Amino acid sequence: MNNLGLNHYNLRAPRPLLDSLCAFYCDVVGLRIGDRPPLTSFGYWLYAGNHAVLHLSEATESEQRSIASPGTFDHAAFTCTGRIGFQQTLDRHGVKYRVARVPQTGQVQLFFMDPAGNGIELNFPNEHA
Repeated sequence: MNNLGLNHYNLRAPRPLLDSLCAFYCDVVGLRIGDRPPLTSFGYWLYAGNHAVLHLSEATESEQRSIASPGTFDHAAFTCTGRIGFQQTLDRHGVKYRVARVPQTGQVQLFFMDPAGNGIELNFPNEHA
């Protein structure tokens, strides 16, 4: 048995929040809406390149979803280029973020939250990316 890597992660939310998350991940994080099988629930598959990395699914009224849930999820991380452009996009959308630099590698990270309070990390290969 081999684990070949992370396939995707899924966020479930009521429709209004789901639409906000979709817009945020497309407009701010740089993902794009792509093909999605005709599943029984409403949702979006968001792509980075040719891979659907984020599935957004509508939560049913009977589901108990809480933004304040004390889970262990901290953040999802994306490998990116064009750090200055991303920072300008975050600023334009009024998204507060924190910049961190990884010692020895020169990698720069931007940390911020999505509209549901999930952490996002954008990774850039070096300070000038």
